[in-house]
Amino acid sequence: MKILIVGAGLGGLTLAAVLCRHGVHPTVVELEAGRDARTQGGMLDLHEESGQAALRAAGLHAAFLTKVLSGGDATRVLDRHGVVRHADDGDGQRPEIDRGDLRDLLLDALPDGTVRWGRKVVHVEPGLVRFADGTAETADLIVGADGAWSRVRPVLSAATPAYTGVSFVEADLREPRDVVGAGSLMALGQRKAFLAHRESDGGNHVYVAVTAPMDWLDTIDFTDPTAAKAAVLSRFEGWADELRALVAEADGPLVPRRVHALPVGHRWDPVPGVTLLGDAAHVMSPFAGEGANLAMLDGAELGRALVEGIPLRTYEEELFARAAQAAAESAAGLELVLADDAPEGLVRFFSTGPQPTA
Repeated sequence: MKILIVGAGLGGLTLAAVLCRHGVHPTVVELEAGRDARTQGGMLDLHEESGQAALRAAGLHAAFLTKVLSGGDATRVLDRHGVVRHADDGDGQRPEIDRGDLRDLLLDALPDGTVRWGRKVVHVEPGLVRFADGTAETADLIVGADGAWSRVRPVLSAATPAYTGVSFVEADLREPRDVVGAGSLMALGQRKAFLAHRESDGGNHVYVAVTAPMDWLDTIDFTDPTAAKAAVLSRFEGWADELRALVAEADGPLVPRRVHALPVGHRWDPVPGVTLLGDAAHVMSPFAGEGANLAMLDGAELGRALVEGIPLRTYEEELFARAAQAAAESAAGLELVLADDAPEGLVRFFSTGPQPTA
């Protein structure tokens, strides 16, 4: 069986690693020019029942434990005045790892040549993938692991991600800030937030979350860092100086991102020889910390299904069920973190339920 995985993100690479572990050798095609073409983002907390379970299926859990950031699962919740409303040291059940380190771990588990870099997909149909350079590849199974704007999804579904009403601006600080602490920070109020965490290199990665119209980011000139910082901080008048400094003193350019999501309960009718995993199947807001974990679990479960001869539709039905639950939790998490009375609801949540992650 010839298996072609479109996308070398965490889900696609987990699928490839599980298959290779069982003697099945897929091909992974990826738009990026190489493994070091860009930085891979900040820290991820891997959940025992999903991301860590996927690494166990790939035979990589022991190696993963050597790369986690000690104390990275600590959490602080502040109000907009900088008052600490909740703090904990974590319980070790969701250890943090640098996203780049995790991707390297998966890539290093694959035989040379498994990933074919610089392959831009322009058309997909059952059994066939065409590329921008005019070439094409055939496959018995095509797996869309190519993210929110998947080129494979249209074969199965007409659904497209919709804007959630929330925009992010990302920033980096080479020197750590005391307000962030040893792990992650959530500073909330007025349907806005500073979300930050400590990086494995000692610095901080910051996400500024703003409830705003879809065109808000278009009004900011991100080629001018000084002007961009001023525009973003104009939304945070009256907030504590140490919180505003997470943007005002950021190193390098700010990076804008709109938060999109597929409908809760997204599913598709079966199409022989084509399926999806990760954000291609169920992109959701990041406010429950499930995206990467689910993508990896999808990859591991699809790998298991292919190795054990489980019908593809069985894998998909199980994916639909767990994705619907996670998407509903993510949507609820967005409302909790960006509520009018935040951080009150989140503080109550921490005192009564499992801890969400930024």
